[in-house]
Amino acid sequence: MLKKERHDFIMRQINLHNRVLTSDLVQLLNVSEDTIRRDLQELVDEGHLFKVHGGALSKSYHSSFDDSTVYARDKKIVIAKKATELIKDGMVVLIGGGTTILEFTKQLPQGLSATFFTISPLVAVELAKYNNVEVVLIGGLFSKNSQVTYGGHVISQLSEIKADLCLMGTSALHPEGGLTDTDWEINQLKKAMLACSKKSAVLCISEKLNITLRLKVCPIESISYLVTELDKEHESLSNYQKKDVNIL
Repeated sequence: MLKKERHDFIMRQINLHNRVLTSDLVQLLNVSEDTIRRDLQELVDEGHLFKVHGGALSKSYHSSFDDSTVYARDKKIVIAKKATELIKDGMVVLIGGGTTILEFTKQLPQGLSATFFTISPLVAVELAKYNNVEVVLIGGLFSKNSQVTYGGHVISQLSEIKADLCLMGTSALHPEGGLTDTDWEINQLKKAMLACSKKSAVLCISEKLNITLRLKVCPIESISYLVTELDKEHESLSNYQKKDVNIL
């Protein structure tokens, strides 16, 4: 595979999943670790991503959040607007992190009165702009890769919450494989979030559908709502409809 083809592949993985691991790229591209390290450094030097220990992050996932770098932002705005239909006054909402979730926070109605618990400092900052929204940031260890808090202390706090709705983004969703991820800590975090919520909604661009990663969060049946940019009758969603997932 030519270097440009490797770079294009790496950037697609970054755009879809917001982060990549060097070890995964070595296996997926069947090249040496040194080759991947050089590729990542070149992409860093060109300003396309941020290099971190063990891999790389999307520029749109960095703390200096910049709308112009968000991959598929138009699609994520469509998803965000649909997802706001699930939010009602008086609700207790548990919300994750990521670029689609950040777009969601910007689409909420100004007069909304609700309580939001979040593991994302960036999401907390956006939610704090609403006068009638109470924001609770759940503290713990901070993941530089995922830009959220995690660990046993966070999971312990989550166990004390009874949320009406949990909203989260995803790296991959499959009608048979369910919700999956690549990061063990984030995987455990998502499980804890789902466990303390009456209902759940996954916000997912269609490019992340029909993909399965190595760590399972939950089966598709555990998800109450699937929100994509597609029309709910789109043929790509037929296998999800068969699983009785409510599609927005």
